[in-house]
Amino acid sequence: MSGPTGEQIEIARGDARAVVTTVGASLRAFEVAGVPYVETFGANEKPPLGAGGVLVPWPNRVGGASWSHAGVRQELEVTEPKRGNAIHGLVRREHWTVAEEAEGLLTLAVEIGETQGWPFPFRTSVGYELGQDGLTVTHTVHNIGGEEMPFGVGTHPYPRPGEVDVDDCVLTLAASMVLPVDQETMVPTGKPLSVDGTELDFRGGRPLRAVELDTAFGGCEPGDDGLIRHSVTHDGGGVEVWAEPCFAWVQVFTPPEFPGKAGRAVAIEPMTCPPDALNSGTDLITVAPGETWTGRWGIRPLHR
Repeated sequence: MSGPTGEQIEIARGDARAVVTTVGASLRAFEVAGVPYVETFGANEKPPLGAGGVLVPWPNRVGGASWSHAGVRQELEVTEPKRGNAIHGLVRREHWTVAEEAEGLLTLAVEIGETQGWPFPFRTSVGYELGQDGLTVTHTVHNIGGEEMPFGVGTHPYPRPGEVDVDDCVLTLAASMVLPVDQETMVPTGKPLSVDGTELDFRGGRPLRAVELDTAFGGCEPGDDGLIRHSVTHDGGGVEVWAEPCFAWVQVFTPPEFPGKAGRAVAIEPMTCPPDALNSGTDLITVAPGETWTGRWGIRPLHR
């Protein structure tokens, strides 16, 4: 009998293991040698605070659950009633099917037809693969409709630095900009601002203790290896969230508590576009009929 997240599929390779749910294709667990590197939740529990979610065809919020396409106003389902927004896309509560399964590898897929406020049918997949360098996650979005489709992709991991308290860690982000939002609706109010000289500049690393964030950062810049890298570290190591340059945005969330554990947690959420991108148009991806987009990110344990 399956719970609210459906079947729990475990993959393993060497001393690494991950658990993925068939409802939402959520990452429920990732550990190496028994050490956890994401916050987890019970097999019979709903994902708390969006944990492990796949956010397609938009991450974060659509303000007022309303947007326009080709001059036609689209009214999405309000999925954040407190603020009146549509949040985190259309696939988090869908039943996904297994497209590929092998040692250390699992790919799930789901197809979405035209639906309220979304006139574009599409198919999307997410692949989880364990390797020597941690967990790699590959997203695809395939346009099965007859017109060009705008969209964004995001994900909602809570990277965990092993058994170390998050408040004893340092947060480092590869972000040069921050997006101002209305604190009541969490919808953007203007253009991104530079983090230079502010308390929101985490490029050199800042202690997490007492830091409170529910913040969209932009201008995430890749390093010499072509990858964007964010991290939560302590003296003994930590955990890194890396992403390809298409994930130039990241939402960082520090809830005061995370169900089932002592102490706080931190979400580092790679996004291809900012909140409310369906209205602003900022960094939206478009795919022509019959075409497919692919992007990758991952989680890597850090050891010193």
